[in-house]
Amino acid sequence: MHAENLRSVVVLGSTGSIGTQALDVIAANPGGYRVAGLAAGGGKVDLLARQAAEFGAEVVAVADASAVPALKEALAAHHARPVVLAGPEGVAEVAGWQCDMVLNGITGALGLTSTLVALEAGRLLALANKESLIIGGPLVKRLASPGQILPVDSEHSAVQQCLWAAGPGGHDPSRVRQLVITASGGPFRGMKREEMTDVTPEMALAHPTWSMGPVITINSATLVNKGLEVIEAHLLFDLPFDRIEVVVHPQSIIHSMVEYIDGSTIAQASPPDMRLPIALALGHPERVPGAARPIDWTKAHTWTFEPLDDVAFPSVALARHVGSEGGTAPAVYNAANEACLDAFMRGRLPFLAIVDTVAKVVEEHQVTPADSVEEVLAADAWARARAAELTAGQSR
Repeated sequence: MHAENLRSVVVLGSTGSIGTQALDVIAANPGGYRVAGLAAGGGKVDLLARQAAEFGAEVVAVADASAVPALKEALAAHHARPVVLAGPEGVAEVAGWQCDMVLNGITGALGLTSTLVALEAGRLLALANKESLIIGGPLVKRLASPGQILPVDSEHSAVQQCLWAAGPGGHDPSRVRQLVITASGGPFRGMKREEMTDVTPEMALAHPTWSMGPVITINSATLVNKGLEVIEAHLLFDLPFDRIEVVVHPQSIIHSMVEYIDGSTIAQASPPDMRLPIALALGHPERVPGAARPIDWTKAHTWTFEPLDDVAFPSVALARHVGSEGGTAPAVYNAANEACLDAFMRGRLPFLAIVDTVAKVVEEHQVTPADSVEEVLAADAWARARAAELTAGQSR
């Protein structure tokens, strides 16, 4: 395939879990893609430089401007000469770089600006940064054209595939009875609340089925990640919260299901591997051959499903509440959680206090419309500050 026919891709968060796996998919399909640009936080400059050299990126950005000298030195060592940009504005510039698709794998609320820039530039957006959709819902929905956002979360990618499988009317919300979002249950599945009193970061990072970055892994342990996914499903697929169910499926083979009004349920199944939803987004509307290993049907399998314990894991019910409130409420939920997660990782907050503190911050917040980036970021900053106040002086 000629270079001009390759799909040009910008990868944001290229040194993180999603970014490195996306580049794995691209490297395995050299006739399909060209990497136009890369952006990362700045903590792994040598890896970023190696990526820029290997894929011939035209532009590279680091959110941490102080990392630029080390990045330039690493780029020179790898004989790479891309344009180098710095700071959040530099990352945003890469998000708007000339390309066919932007994969946003930035972690947390920092991804919002890049999501908005990519959409405004008319790029296809492969969205792994669920937080930007959740906190900036009205802003993102207003900018996005139909089909412009391609979900990279395994659950939402699964829902999308189930909707496709149902045929031309599959996307009609009036024909869908409910979405069923699956959850592995994390490392503490089956435990009662009182049994999680002494959970440490090391315990929370030991996810039983998925290999992910630390933030999403601990969010999976509290099930905050599942709460965020419920809000994301509501925004992506235009279904009310009372038609989005969560079920615990510890094997992580069924990634989500769609139940239709006639009683039929369509499920998407594959071994847990993020390269599959990444490849599905990168290759859209085509499938990428060999993106991930399939299920081995020559072996016996047992798949189980359990109801979610809302007493032990109240984060999903809290997410439904903030999602229904709308406006700045989801931004506060997300920001307070990020602040509490950081406090937990630093030994300043018990595991059970993460969601308890988020709930208190949400309760105190006066919800306002999320009609501008400034309003969203102001709510985000207030929630972080309030969570920091509430967690000060606490310890595990």
